[in-house]
Amino acid sequence: MSQRRRSRAAGSPAGDVGSPPSPQKARRIQPWPALGSDRRVLTLALAFRAANALLVRTYFNPDEHWQCLEVAHRIAFGYGHLTWEWKRGLRSYLHPLIFAALYKILALLHLDTPWFMVIAPRLLQSVFAAFGDLYLYKLSKRIFDVQVAQWTLFSQLVNWFMFFCITRTLSNSLETVLTVAGLYYWFTAIESSKGTSAVSKQQAASKQNPQSRKVALLIAALSCAIRPTSAVTWLYAGLLDFIQMKSRCHFVFLEVIPVGAIVLAVTTFLDWWMYGSQVIVPLNFLKFNLFSSGGDYYGTHVFHWYFTQGFPSMIWTFLPFSICGIVKSGEWRISGLIAWVLGVYSILGHKEFRFVLPVLPLALMFSGYCLAALAQFKGKNLHGKKCLSRLQLSVILLIITNVPMALYMSLCHQRGTEDVMYYLSKQAHDGRVKSVLFLMPCHSTPYYSTLHYNVPMRFLDCTPSDNKGALDESDRFLTSPSEFAGKVFGNFSSFSHIVLFESEERHILHLLLRNSFLEARRFFHSHFRVDRDLQSSVVVYSQRDVL
Repeated sequence: MSQRRRSRAAGSPAGDVGSPPSPQKARRIQPWPALGSDRRVLTLALAFRAANALLVRTYFNPDEHWQCLEVAHRIAFGYGHLTWEWKRGLRSYLHPLIFAALYKILALLHLDTPWFMVIAPRLLQSVFAAFGDLYLYKLSKRIFDVQVAQWTLFSQLVNWFMFFCITRTLSNSLETVLTVAGLYYWFTAIESSKGTSAVSKQQAASKQNPQSRKVALLIAALSCAIRPTSAVTWLYAGLLDFIQMKSRCHFVFLEVIPVGAIVLAVTTFLDWWMYGSQVIVPLNFLKFNLFSSGGDYYGTHVFHWYFTQGFPSMIWTFLPFSICGIVKSGEWRISGLIAWVLGVYSILGHKEFRFVLPVLPLALMFSGYCLAALAQFKGKNLHGKKCLSRLQLSVILLIITNVPMALYMSLCHQRGTEDVMYYLSKQAHDGRVKSVLFLMPCHSTPYYSTLHYNVPMRFLDCTPSDNKGALDESDRFLTSPSEFAGKVFGNFSSFSHIVLFESEERHILHLLLRNSFLEARRFFHSHFRVDRDLQSSVVVYSQRDVL
């Protein structure tokens, strides 16, 4: 992608490129004047994301545990549940192996205690997230200037959804970090040009730093190996510059194909070794999610959901600032990338917030551009008295609308399912848990990766059926809790603990009491419903003799 002159200040018109800065520009307010080097930015990001990881205590998406940590726990300790995706070869082991190595280190140091098993993976992800913050800062500085970079970092750290999601062990979180880092090296690969004509821009696009471009291609390949849908992003980025390249054959046959082939070969060999059979994960993943619409089993949304609900909820009050930055900056390639990703993912029926997480930092970069443009002198009223400037009002608005929401979603909303597993883990290590039954929608809680104790556990299965319209165990239980529980599990005598939501408790309470189960603990879960009935609490019942 072609880059803009660094001398172009945020908010200045295109014709001002190369002109000396005005007094107003020279005195622009910077959010963190002390950030004079990338090392200081990284130090700040590491400290912030570590605190971020410690503050995330809630449940967001099952994949955080079931498609990463549960698999990693099985690799490291020999037990853990593999969901149906792993039996069909839809997932790569590349991502879980990172955390399996962490678990091994914890075990060697005898630190695999309940608390460390919960917090250590998120602390590791916080390190990755900090490097993502650093590369977003560097990308903003390369495309615009240091003032924009600082305000972009402010936007990244304050945005509620980034705080809520980026330190979670989702493959989307690591994909986001790799996408930002890869785009930075892709921009670095294109040399700046002093001219502004169309011819000079084309020449600038054709003159690339091979080393940085290879790093960008390697990062892009790794991102696609972790999540094959990341190819959507890199297809756009690559094609736009490909049409302006002079040495296209060299780029394709001596750079793209070799790098892609090496990464594909290594990850395929890794998956063959871990699966014990010959599987090509990217092909299986694309077949299921794109060509057969397998993801629709978990629900569908209207076509415009990402544009009207999903992405606006993620970017939140930064949205008008991002739109302003897109218009004022004229950096249409990055804004086009955002629109492209949202548009392509809109074609798919099944939609989730996390799918478009990789373009959220790019949108926040435009918010940084707008805030940098607002960074002028403090305003004065008609009587000459100082008053809050538009920048200060904007910063206050962004903080009061994002920070409380980030803390509430990270500390309160849907925390019961995390708390209950931490409680059971401590009980299991004290020898008080013999077996557990989860009478709740499938994958509502973490599993062995948090319990970290090898006892029998059972949850309601929700494997997609080949027969359309067939109800899985989870749906059958929610339809008729008492009838299903009595028919499938009988008198519950094989379980020492039963976990369920308060909304289903009243339906099977008579079965629990009749079979000598008493309430052991109750954990707050949420104040409002998400996609089912209000699940205000998570309740643990245990047999009388266990108490």
